[in-house]
Amino acid sequence: MDSSGQGSSMNAGVADGMTLPPGVTEEEAEEMQMELIKVEDEIETLRQVLVAKERHAAELKHRLGISPLSEIKQNITKGWHDVQCSNAYLTASATLEDIGRSDAYKRTQETFSQAGQVTSAAFSSMGSAIRSRFGEMRNSPSFKSFEDKVENMKYKVMGRANGENDHSPTSNNAPM
Repeated sequence: MDSSGQGSSMNAGVADGMTLPPGVTEEEAEEMQMELIKVEDEIETLRQVLVAKERHAAELKHRLGISPLSEIKQNITKGWHDVQCSNAYLTASATLEDIGRSDAYKRTQETFSQAGQVTSAAFSSMGSAIRSRFGEMRNSPSFKSFEDKVENMKYKVMGRANGENDHSPTSNNAPM
């Protein structure tokens, strides 16, 4: 409240020469303005009371040794318990159990299991073939020549960086 004993809403209302809505007299507008000020003051009082009560609750929790983390844990546990006790959860759980016992589910499960085994075997076979092919490629003359060139380049670069001469052990094998 301001020093006049009225809330700050009075400043921006009928007193400021605001245009009245159609069908509202000036007297009705003043009454509504006073009621608005009263309601806003009550809201502010309730806010102050709520803040004081929240502060008191926090103090009591602290004195009881209840931490925010334990409150969160307790809320999650209670929430999960409420979910498990709900009709929707119980119905869904029963339906899933029925599905799990059905012949169609068991056949589908067996089919997927077999498909997984076949797929696993195929990937294993493919991996072996790729590994074998890379082994053949690594032993090929083209790869050996490429490997010698890279090694020669490495020795030239590393030799210069270390202050050594341009001669490397493989410089005669693969000229650049």
